[in-house]
Amino acid sequence: MTRSVYINGNYCAAEDAKISIFDRGLLFADAIYEVAGVIDGRLLDFKSHMQRLDRSLKEMRIPAPLNHDEILAVMRELVRLNSIKEGLVYMQITRGSDGDREFLPSDGIVPTIFMFTQNKASAERKEYVDGIKMVSAPDIRWARRDIKTVGLMGSLFAKWTAKEAGGGEVLMYQDGYVTEGGFTSFYIVKNGLLITRPLSNDILPGCTRQALLTLVAEFDIELDQRLFTVTEAQQADEAFITGASTYVCPVVNIDDSLLSDGKPGPVTRRLQEIYLEHAMRDAI
Repeated sequence: MTRSVYINGNYCAAEDAKISIFDRGLLFADAIYEVAGVIDGRLLDFKSHMQRLDRSLKEMRIPAPLNHDEILAVMRELVRLNSIKEGLVYMQITRGSDGDREFLPSDGIVPTIFMFTQNKASAERKEYVDGIKMVSAPDIRWARRDIKTVGLMGSLFAKWTAKEAGGGEVLMYQDGYVTEGGFTSFYIVKNGLLITRPLSNDILPGCTRQALLTLVAEFDIELDQRLFTVTEAQQADEAFITGASTYVCPVVNIDDSLLSDGKPGPVTRRLQEIYLEHAMRDAI
């Protein structure tokens, strides 16, 4: 079946979607993106995604081509057109095209916006149930990782490193301390305490992370937001990652070091339940 996509105000078949070769998203990675998860045909954490979108656009000085209600309407229509039950909606906004390649954009340039959907396996997929292996690698990304830009080669290089070593995700570190996964937020559990790196320009403010940490407070799970090393992660009782397409996914092996008995732990299992209950309740 042909996939329907959205670009600059129009719905069309994916093969008919076109942008200019002079678009700054292509030439300079001058663009931001958001990915919203979908469960049971409904969008997850939409408000948080829009808050982060606004922040990214402001930091990049790109005007918003659509308001939140318009974005919601497009995302819902794409979910309907493509019969998405579980998956995601990807949205990218570029600064647009000047009709030539110049480092600084001209005034009044019109942004490009496009969206598409992807199907995804069930939340009961193997890695969600059994956990994954992570492989550590230096974090070589630029210094403004808090902005969700499409300049992702640092993450891709790190993900390749992990794949070549049999890992399902990379665990990046900087100055001796863990930052995050290639496209996920990272957490460890030690003696019942949930530990994750505090927000800064060094990591992305994950929407699933925001939802989960709010839930942690509601359920009286003790939380410590601090820096920690790869060695601490390898010696943790439990670990997991979160993201729009991963939910709460257990980590059972880091650099061939098994965590505890090599199986997802009780805190991770509880947080999986809590987050999915929240996601189903608050999805729109």
